[in-house]
Amino acid sequence: MATEAEPKFSNPPAAELDNSTSNMLSGDEDQTEAIILPNEINGNWISRETSIHEARLKAKAKRRLRKNSSRDSGRGDSLSDNGESSRNVIPNSPKGKMLDRKSRMGKGRGLPKKGGAGGKGVWGTPGEVYDVEEVDVRDPNYDEDQENCVYETVVLPLDEGVFQKTVTPIVQEYFEHGDTNEVMELLKNLNLGEMKCTVPVLAVSLALEGKASHRELTSRLLSDLCGKVLTTNDVEKSFDMLLKELPELALDTPGAPHLVGQFIARAVADEILSKTYIESYKGKVDCENARAALGRATVLLSMKRGGLRLDNVWGTGGGQRPVEQLVQEIDMLLKEYQVSGDVGEAERCLRELEVPHFHHELVYKAIVMVLESTGETTVKMILKMLKSLWESIITVDQMNRGFERVYKEIPDIHLDVPQAYTVMEQFVEQCHQMGIIVKELRDLCPSRGRKRFVSEGDGGRFK
Repeated sequence: MATEAEPKFSNPPAAELDNSTSNMLSGDEDQTEAIILPNEINGNWISRETSIHEARLKAKAKRRLRKNSSRDSGRGDSLSDNGESSRNVIPNSPKGKMLDRKSRMGKGRGLPKKGGAGGKGVWGTPGEVYDVEEVDVRDPNYDEDQENCVYETVVLPLDEGVFQKTVTPIVQEYFEHGDTNEVMELLKNLNLGEMKCTVPVLAVSLALEGKASHRELTSRLLSDLCGKVLTTNDVEKSFDMLLKELPELALDTPGAPHLVGQFIARAVADEILSKTYIESYKGKVDCENARAALGRATVLLSMKRGGLRLDNVWGTGGGQRPVEQLVQEIDMLLKEYQVSGDVGEAERCLRELEVPHFHHELVYKAIVMVLESTGETTVKMILKMLKSLWESIITVDQMNRGFERVYKEIPDIHLDVPQAYTVMEQFVEQCHQMGIIVKELRDLCPSRGRKRFVSEGDGGRFK
């Protein structure tokens, strides 16, 4: 009996044990459950459940080792026998896995793909210089005609609606800064096409609705544009269009024929219109407004031969005038007002000067005129004028500045006008009562101290 039972409980050969163990480690968990292990290993009896559990652990550790081999290579990571890393590994987020350029195939040394030249937004390896790509003549898509092609940006010509919206702001801004070079650069960037001759028409139409300074700037603009952006033929066509549109322009600006005639005369004087332009219309004009414009131009050109300078046909607007000329204009304005007494005319002349920063000169001159006058008529007229201008055109700052200038110079004025202090005090008080100046400015009015008789030791002199 003992001899018969001995083969049943004898240990299996080592080769068979190794084969079974290797099969357990290489298989999946499902395969591991199907393997039947012996009840005795190395002379030790083990239960069936324990052997299956150990085989599962070993197979799981081997799979983990195989999975992390490529990821941890080159970083000094090592796994223990239980499959645990020798250092703490922070789990990678999904975003980090997406940005990881290392191979996910489980192969290789874990280096970046394509030597670091691969991936989104990468233009090659660091330091790589791209040469000009040579055209391959053998390429089936090769076209010999494309070798000599020159590509340029094409700007479509402006139509009438787009022209109005584009050029009108340019001209209006020019009235503010007065730089013709900037206007030329902006117009050169536009493809005006057939609308080129419409530029002077638009500029003149806007100037008719503006001030005298705007008309002067428009004449300068036309003179500078001719030869660079416009030709003499374009200028002639533009004035032909203006003469045809005069009836419509006269509805908005009653003085349009007179002003267009001045534009024509100035253009002839600047040599952007031929001298025979006006003569070409003789006997061919049926429109009354066009005849008036051409007649005005003829008169001005004839006066030029007598010595009139047409470069000042519009006057010089605003701060472009010399100070001496502005002072003379204001003196003439006050003298004319003193004769006529027309406040409306004085206000119109002051507006045409276009010098709101120089209105203090008018206030100063008017007060000096009051100090030098001998009657009450001048005082009443100046009070009336200052009251009207204060309510319409002169600002608080300019009014105060004019009075302060008189306050500072009254000691010198007193040498020529002995009663200057007394007249000044009375005039300032009347201005305050009429609301022309404020109480603080009235209190700043200088007054000469009363003379008093001192002791007999002073020789009876007054101080």
